[in-house]
Amino acid sequence: MIKGPISNFVEKYYLHFNAAALVDAAKGYEDQLNKGAKMLVSLAGAMSTAELGKIFAEVIRQDKVQIISCTGANLEEDIMNLVAHSHYKRVPNYRDLTPQDEWDLLEKGLNRVTDTCIPEEEAFRRLQKHIFKIWKDAEDAGERYLPHEYMYKLLLSGVLEEYYEIDLKDSWMYAAAEKNLPIICPGWEDSTMGNIFASYVLKGELKASTMKSGIEYMTFLADWYTDNSENGIGFFQIGGGIAGDFPICVVPMLYQDMERPETPFWSYFCQISDSTTSYGSYSGAVPNEKITWGKLDIDTPKFIIESDATIVAPLVFAYLLNM
Repeated sequence: MIKGPISNFVEKYYLHFNAAALVDAAKGYEDQLNKGAKMLVSLAGAMSTAELGKIFAEVIRQDKVQIISCTGANLEEDIMNLVAHSHYKRVPNYRDLTPQDEWDLLEKGLNRVTDTCIPEEEAFRRLQKHIFKIWKDAEDAGERYLPHEYMYKLLLSGVLEEYYEIDLKDSWMYAAAEKNLPIICPGWEDSTMGNIFASYVLKGELKASTMKSGIEYMTFLADWYTDNSENGIGFFQIGGGIAGDFPICVVPMLYQDMERPETPFWSYFCQISDSTTSYGSYSGAVPNEKITWGKLDIDTPKFIIESDATIVAPLVFAYLLNM
């Protein structure tokens, strides 16, 4: 397929060091898909608030990702951006803010993520009143779901349509919901919606068991990996943290703990990280360390791009989309 101007640009000028690693990783990702392998993409940090959905939604629509692992923040913040975008406040001088400046933002209901403030009332509370009903209806019916499944129900129900403030095609969560794409969301409890759910449990208005747990996410992933690994499954990690640490462990769990030696290793690995190699930091560990844990094979294609994911990930995705 003919490559577009962005792809041609990176191939022409990104020739060495991290730039070359970006091109090599993108080509490796493309090779995996061409061989019939599937791909897991993990989203750490606040990539949704960084509006990665503008390009990642198209990656989903074009079937260039088959399963996603993300933090609870990324799960909810894409939807918050969908319904409250005009109320966000950008703070380009965030490095110069004093403690008093930060307190003033708090009093205005503006929760800061680097240079972007998420509005409490229009984002968090707007979702809260609708998601609570979905949680409660499930509980009353004796049903239990995973966190992302409740979010899919929220999006597909249409109750948020009156609030949409961005083009729907720029929401990666909506694109995923339309495809019922598998999502793994480890540590969901520490997200805003997770905190809100916990508050309803403390008040006796919901049962904790209405929300399926992280262990159930792992067992779901184990079954999915087993059923889909015939041609390989690659691992494209954006950032570090639990979004990447949790799902990559499914392979040694199946191989060692379930005693299934036929379980294939991840067939590709790439991490975009600004964590420098350091003592004890898993996010800063080089890919070869994962060999010792039974996650990657000796000859698994391995890439690490030491750079800012908000700059690098859109370029890799643009290459995959022939842009």
